[in-house]
Parts: sequence; C-alpha cells; structure tokens
Amino acid sequence: MIPLLKIALGLFLLLFILPLLVSATLYARNGQGAGWQTADRSSAGLLPAAAGHAPALLRVFAAQTVRWRGIFAVHCWIVFKEEGAARYTRYDYTAWGEPIRMNGFEPDGRWFGRAPETVFAADGTAAAALIPRLRQAIDQYAFRNRGDYNAWPGPNSNTFVAAVLDGLPEVQLALPPTAIGKDFPYDGRWLRATPSGTGFRLSLGGYGGLTIAWVEGVEVNILGAVAGLDLRRPAIKLPGLGRLGPA
Repeated sequence: MIPLLKIALGLFLLLFILPLLVSATLYARNGQGAGWQTADRSSAGLLPAAAGHAPALLRVFAAQTVRWRGIFAVHCWIVFKEEGAARYTRYDYTAWGEPIRMNGFEPDGRWFGRAPETVFAADGTAAAALIPRLRQAIDQYAFRNRGDYNAWPGPNSNTFVAAVLDGLPEVQLALPPTAIGKDFPYDGRWLRATPSGTGFRLSLGGYGGLTIAWVEGVEVNILGAVAGLDLRRPAIKLPGLGRLGPA
C-alpha cells in the first residue's frame, strides 16, 4: 500500500503541483499587467469588420483571466453574427450585475489586457444553422439570476459556455483544460455523456471528476485543476499550462 501511495503522491506532484508552479513563475516573469480598471480591452483583431462580412459567423474565445487567477484559469465567451448582420453579438457570464452579459465588451476584445485565442470557429451555413439553437440555449440557461455566479467550482463563465454548447453536439469542441468550471454539473447530473457525445464525464460537484471521451480526451479533475491526454490530437493537458502539443 505504501509504494502505491508514494506513486500516487509523485504523480500528483508531477502532474498538478509542478505545472502550477511553472505557470506561477511565468505569470510573475511576464508581469501582472495593468489594474483591471485601466487594462486594455480593445479589439485583438481576430474578427473581420462585421458590416463588410456577409456570411454568418460563430466563435468561442478564451483568454487568461484577471490578476492572480490567470495563473491557472482562462475566461471563455461566445461571439456570433447572423448572415448579413451589421454587428457581432457577444455573450459572457460575469460575477457582477446580471450574470449573462450581452455586448459588454468588444467581440474579440482583450480580456483585461490578455489577448484571446480562438478555440472554436464556424462560418457560413454551418454557423447559420447553429446560431438559432445557440440563442435558445442561452435563453434557457438555468443560472441566469443575480447571485448565481460562483467563481469556483462553478457555475462561472466557463460553465456557461460549456452548458450552451452542450445543446450543439455537432460542435466537436473541448474547452481548454484551464477553463476552470467547465466540468461543473450545470444540469444536476454527476454522471453523463460529454457535450460532444463521444464519451462520459463523472463530476463530483465540480470539485473533482473524470472525463473519458474521444473529443474531450482523458481528463482528471482535482479541485478544478485538470490534467490529462488529448487522444484525438495527441497532446498532454496540464493545470495552468493548458494543452501542450500540436494545434
């Protein structure tokens, strides 16, 4: 029994503690950036001008979150535009005011100084088919009242995005492993199919869990920190550092 405990402790230190220490070191080296009140929230230039772009478009963005939480977490949000629309619509789930926030920020804006990355993209007819159901899922999201937001273990911004996309199984997306809160059981079920429908997820109230799926990969969740393997596009997933492997 003792050797097994030593192996388990060694794996925990290697896969969870060490990556977080590396992430904290990188965070300190790169600087904490401006305060949230003065941080840059301008466009990162990831989207074409809406008025001159006729086709429908859907994006999911993720950016390192604010202050020390950026050591281990990202914030995800959804942007879309119907065919011919003159502007984009952005949805975030935030800790202040009404939690579901529409167009509170630039569609592809920096998240308090941190440039976003695109984690999902659909265009043209594919996006046009998804957007009405996306709107319906947003309207039906359960945790939509003041006071519902909970940074950890959820429901938070990443829980919102995961729940909305759960209604779109053809969106074969695995949110970043650093999207803390994505595994929170937003529908009350602790054991269920993954959003992609390619495996299952066991979630112990968001405080821990296990995911085994073709799209999401193999993920072990301990207190919100995720370590695992991407099976479809071989890579490793580590707390704080995210997915390490080919794009």
